Amino acid sequence: MNSIDIMVEEHKNVKRMLVVIRKLCYKIIKSDEINYEDFYKVIDFVRNYADKHHHGKEETMLFNRMTEELGAAAQKLVNQGMLVEHDLGRLYMRQLEVAVGKVLEGDDEARVDVIGNAMSYENLLNRHIDKEDNVVYKYAQNNLSKATIEKIEEECEVFEKTPESNAARKKYLKMLADMEEKLLK
Repeated sequence: MNSIDIMVEEHKNVKRMLVVIRKLCYKIIKSDEINYEDFYKVIDFVRNYADKHHHGKEETMLFNRMTEELGAAAQKLVNQGMLVEHDLGRLYMRQLEVAVGKVLEGDDEARVDVIGNAMSYENLLNRHIDKEDNVVYKYAQNNLSKATIEKIEEECEVFEKTPESNAARKKYLKMLADMEEKLLK
């Protein structure tokens, strides 16, 4: 499997978590019993699987090469598009973490902030993934030099074989499956 295929596959896993996020928010609206600690699992997944594991590859292996090799159009696409959205997603997770903490301390009104930040992340990432899968990755595949693509493939292969990468995939895909089992029955 090539690096782009791996990243697209990871997007599918992130989108599965977006369904979980939406379900958690819906349960809040319905006043269903909800364990707010589940949001900490979401935050952990987002920070370590979606961001560190997945976005880390994009930012260190793909995007930097696109901006170096493909000029102004790629620089604008990456720097003013994809990287801004990565940072916005990180902001939503920080604000979600604060809001969950407030709810757990008894601030019932902070549930609004939980929903607002969680759904903002969900909406952002659904659009973001669509742009990456259908525009950014295709642009990279069609325009980067063969040598650059080969270098990305080599780096991705090495990264994917590290014990840390294997452990992260195993841990977070299990966490995701467990949350789906609990919430999406």
